[in-house]
This record gives sequence, C-alpha cells and structure tokens, in this order.
Amino acid sequence: MGDSQLTIKLTIKLGSDEALVLSYWLEKLQMADLSRVVDDPAVGAPIHRIAGTLDKALPELFASDYDQRLEAARRRLRPED
Repeated sequence: MGDSQLTIKLTIKLGSDEALVLSYWLEKLQMADLSRVVDDPAVGAPIHRIAGTLDKALPELFASDYDQRLEAARRRLRPED
C-alpha cells in the first residue's frame, strides 16, 4: 500500500469555542514529546494535518486578545458543577 492515495471526505462540525480549544490542545500536543501521548509515531502526520486545517480556519489565533478568547471559550465549554 505504501504511499498510495486514498480520498476520504470527512466533515467534522465544531463550534467556534470547540475549535479554538482543540486547536490550542493540538498545538501543545505537537510541541510536546508525542511518544509520551501516542504509542505510534505515524499518528503525528494526521495530527499535524488536522491542526493545520484548524489553524487556517481560525483567525482568532492571531488576535491580540487570543489568550482572553481562549480562556473565555474554555469557561463556556466546561461543564457546570
């Protein structure tokens, strides 16, 4: 099979808060030692691809108040006690 191409159209619908929080987590994951989190180095390729797709879709990543937006999104997504 090697480097043959397989086309799969996959649509994942996320709210803007979910996308922002997931993008942040994926960035941290990529910067960390992936071997501590995943047991197969091949998983890195799809992680990078998903993260890149999110990065292109989220102008908030480049906002001057990104940290505040991220924290607000986290608060809204956390379950209430």
